[in-house]
Amino acid sequence: MKKTALIVIALVAIMVIMGISSYNGLVSLNESVNGKWSQIENQLQRRADLIPNLVNTVKGYAAHEQQAIAAVADARAKLAGAQGPAAKAQANAELNSALSRLLVVVENYPNLKADKNFRALMDELSGTENRIAVARKDYNDAVQAYNTKIRSFPTSIFAGMLGFGPKEYFKAEEGAKQVPKVQF
Repeated sequence: MKKTALIVIALVAIMVIMGISSYNGLVSLNESVNGKWSQIENQLQRRADLIPNLVNTVKGYAAHEQQAIAAVADARAKLAGAQGPAAKAQANAELNSALSRLLVVVENYPNLKADKNFRALMDELSGTENRIAVARKDYNDAVQAYNTKIRSFPTSIFAGMLGFGPKEYFKAEEGAKQVPKVQF
């Protein structure tokens, strides 16, 4: 009887240790995902902050190109108000499209392309686009590690009981592989 009780106690202790270890691992991965998402939001905000300066610079040269300028401003507002990875990805795709149309406008103004302020803003925007791409990759890697962990045995047992569900990947929009058509 004493031996059986010790075996039961040992099994319970092992289960408790496994549960604590799984919980701590899930908390760590969850925080990693949240941190990576925060980096995406930081870079999207950086880009959103640069856009008004870019738009104002273009406005000075291309006052009659209001439609392209308004599209960028509207897309920026949508991105600022989007919540969650799916909505942010869709708003980001709209902003990319609007920026592409604005850059076509820029091509029609050689003096604008030579302007020091405009070039500096474009360099900043280009750097931010690269940072966004890296942040999205890091976020998706963290989501993959987290989702793999919560679906792996024996952690899957504890994940469900402790309320850890799968995270959403930051995905490109369906039309992201197609070159945007720009018409004026």
